[in-house]
Amino acid sequence: MRGWPRAPSLGLMPKVSRETASETIALEGLEVQLEHLDGGYSVCFESHTADADLADLFRGLPEDRCQLPRWGYVIKGRVAFRLVDREETYEAGDAYYVPPGHTPVHYAGAEIVEFSPTDVLAQTIPVVMDNLHAAGVAARSQG
Repeated sequence: MRGWPRAPSLGLMPKVSRETASETIALEGLEVQLEHLDGGYSVCFESHTADADLADLFRGLPEDRCQLPRWGYVIKGRVAFRLVDREETYEAGDAYYVPPGHTPVHYAGAEIVEFSPTDVLAQTIPVVMDNLHAAGVAARSQG
């Protein structure tokens, strides 16, 4: 475009797909393909095969709520997030931002893609995995 400064070439921009993501986290009702991108963000491709209120998985984090900001897009189905004062539901075709201090609600048939800061995700995943283990839920992580 004329008049717009051209960005310097810094090499290839990072990209990933569900098929090329380097990590997988799977448990009954949920499969996540995960990749950490340059620039401090991670992308999660999620497929939900069961309804689930995931509030209990965030026990031990501040306010017992997920402190991970999420930018996402609903490919198929719907997903919801409970905040202190309301619940927000997003359906296929919706892009969204969810601030820290929420708990997710998953619905069977949903497929979403989300972007989050890698450093906050790295603090969140161990708490979630510990809570899954304490609840006797078999979860596997590869990658």
